[in-house]
Amino acid sequence: MNNLELSEQEIIRRGSLDELRRLGIEPYPAALYDVNAYSADIKTQFSDDAPERRQVSIAGRIMSRRIMGKASFAELMDSKGRIQLYISRDDLCPGENKDLYNVVFKKLLDIGDFIGVTGYVFRTQMGEISVHVETLSVLSKSLRPLPIVKMKDGVAFDKFSDPELRYRQRYVDLLVNDGVKDIFVKRTAMFNAMREFFNRRGYLEVDTPVLQSIPGGAAARPFITHHNALDIDLYLRIANELFLKRLIVGGYEGVYEFSRNFRNEGMDRSHNPEFTVMEIYVSYKDYNWMMEFTEQMLEHVALQVLGTTTVQVGDHEIDFKAPYKRVTMIDAIKEHTGIDISGMDEAQLCDVCRQLNIEIDKTMGKGKLIDEIFGEKCEGQYIQPTFIIDYPIEMSPLCKRHRDNPQLTERFELMVNGKELANAYSELNDPIDQRERFEEQLRLSEKGDDEAMFIDQDFLRALEYGMPPTSGMGIGMDRLAMLLTGQTTIQEVLLFPQMRPEKKVKKDPDAE
Repeated sequence: MNNLELSEQEIIRRGSLDELRRLGIEPYPAALYDVNAYSADIKTQFSDDAPERRQVSIAGRIMSRRIMGKASFAELMDSKGRIQLYISRDDLCPGENKDLYNVVFKKLLDIGDFIGVTGYVFRTQMGEISVHVETLSVLSKSLRPLPIVKMKDGVAFDKFSDPELRYRQRYVDLLVNDGVKDIFVKRTAMFNAMREFFNRRGYLEVDTPVLQSIPGGAAARPFITHHNALDIDLYLRIANELFLKRLIVGGYEGVYEFSRNFRNEGMDRSHNPEFTVMEIYVSYKDYNWMMEFTEQMLEHVALQVLGTTTVQVGDHEIDFKAPYKRVTMIDAIKEHTGIDISGMDEAQLCDVCRQLNIEIDKTMGKGKLIDEIFGEKCEGQYIQPTFIIDYPIEMSPLCKRHRDNPQLTERFELMVNGKELANAYSELNDPIDQRERFEEQLRLSEKGDDEAMFIDQDFLRALEYGMPPTSGMGIGMDRLAMLLTGQTTIQEVLLFPQMRPEKKVKKDPDAE
């Protein structure tokens, strides 16, 4: 990068970098720095009545400075929060080293630089718990200025708030915007709570392939890549379902996986092409058992992450306390459209879609048509956790037929805040029925449906060895994170959401 591409601040900081090295101070030292305390802990553990001053060694970024002649204040931010530093020239640079304070701290260090300090904890006359600095070490020089959020009369302005910049430069977003780090702390707590819930019941966490020869387990458009050594096309997984069922065939009673999945589809406030799903499969269970299991698990996770089962999401207060309401798919459509679709064929469903002003095309079979009706007219109506159950068979090629109605399946989707959160079945374990369902998907593919499932011959072979009665459930971890942190866009709960390529500003060749 040449100086013509640098801002004035960046040029100044590079000059400071060179000056530090000229003074014999390495701005990027390789040596270990021993940290024995953190800002938040220092504040909570401080006592005015302590018999001795507490000596601490802390490290972090300089976030503000107030230079006042022989003494200065600075704010240091570490991984736990922020704390004030008091820096006296006579303490930091005694004797003949006074110029180091004037040159290094006052002129060559900047907001954003990493430093390490040792000293003792005290309370200032203004009542603020602070660290009286006795030694200071430069740990890393920041060459770009931070977009520091300014405050006036208690109101933030000049904020780093543009979503395009925040998501693209998440590292800056985490530094300067309060509350962003907490979203991802809660996200990790959510994973830990769910994992604990499963492990206590003896279920086994496993890993299954991301690169697959057949993109199975869901109806979605896959990403395609090429393996040079084998000279074959492979697919990034759209789901891990069929591999987990193979493990049930192999004798495990319960298996689960936090699966990174990839779907070559659109992006919006609730979809990212790369996302995380948890899927679990348990032998000798059905979808009725899985409904109770799911609502108990979500109640547990909410309590562990939030300390309560309720969370505010936009205008709605969502309550994850079990039990949850159950509504059949047919009844949901009838309630919200006034139309009973039970027994309708493809032509009749097309007429219903036209009547409801739902856009359709000739590639859609019965399952897609019903899904469009529900998605357009019903899904957004379910704010509190609600199980939508008993889906028409055309919508569920991997699901067992309903024990009381062979035109339906033993399936549920959990709707929360108007979106699907979880999907579950009594799993289809009849290999002959499964083959017929795959063949129907093949016909849909030939008709032009690019989301129809492939026929997985090895999975069919596995079923032919026998799979016990099983129930499986998948839950969108990103959407659950949105709910538990009160966010309305998926990008807020992904550290690095997918973005369009960054536009490069073309330089005018005549401007030089």
